[in-house]
Amino acid sequence: MSVDFPGLGTVINVTTVIVGSLLGMAVGHRLPGHTRSVVTDVLGLTTLLMAGLSVVAVVDVSLREATGTGAPVLIVLGSLLIGGIGGSLLRIEERLESLAGVIQTRLSRRPALVGAGEAGVDHAARERFIEGWLSASLLFCVGPLTILGSLSDGLGRGIEQLTLKSVLDGFAAMAFASSFGVGVLFSALSVAVVQGLLTLLGVLLGSVLPEAHIAALTATGGLMLVGIALRLLNIKQVPVGDILPALIVAPVLTQLVIAFR
Repeated sequence: MSVDFPGLGTVINVTTVIVGSLLGMAVGHRLPGHTRSVVTDVLGLTTLLMAGLSVVAVVDVSLREATGTGAPVLIVLGSLLIGGIGGSLLRIEERLESLAGVIQTRLSRRPALVGAGEAGVDHAARERFIEGWLSASLLFCVGPLTILGSLSDGLGRGIEQLTLKSVLDGFAAMAFASSFGVGVLFSALSVAVVQGLLTLLGVLLGSVLPEAHIAALTATGGLMLVGIALRLLNIKQVPVGDILPALIVAPVLTQLVIAFR
């Protein structure tokens, strides 16, 4: 008899992210600045690779059959446009940065009043915090393993996919935390919320999300990962936080196209 329970995979995943982040934070300050910069560049390139692997879902057979040959690219475009416009109007990235600032201030052991000379340092530290939190959260929460693994866990079909993801996320968290610090640790909360909700969805619905919807979501998320990679490589500060609603819009648009086809 299996001793697995719904959510076990997410518990393991959150644990590996926390352990990896703590290890990365423990050794990160001992590394020279140039070395940390190289690590960040490597993470940017690796994120590009993972983004590419996700973006190819736009040519997934199930998505093309469900929506038509030319529709998948338009679905991804529409999702990013609608999600980006909505997110920018809601100022999601700005609110995330403000929330990160509140958390960082509460974690800080320094007095609340700081001199003018420290303001620039605080702002840079806050941006570093939100960059680590947002980058790690998207990397850990976007992709087929997150969706399929969490839903399969909720359906009682095993946690093998999330176990594999946990190992990958643990090493990635270690690398991210060595460069970005405590912000990466808080990505464990993002993993717990996103995968926990998906697991609950699997338990309640008793069936997985249609493959076409997963493919659209994965391709959209892949392009958002490209935005994260560009930020990590200091090429362009893409406001990925403002585009987050696209992850909700993608499956909805897919369903609309299927319904009106």
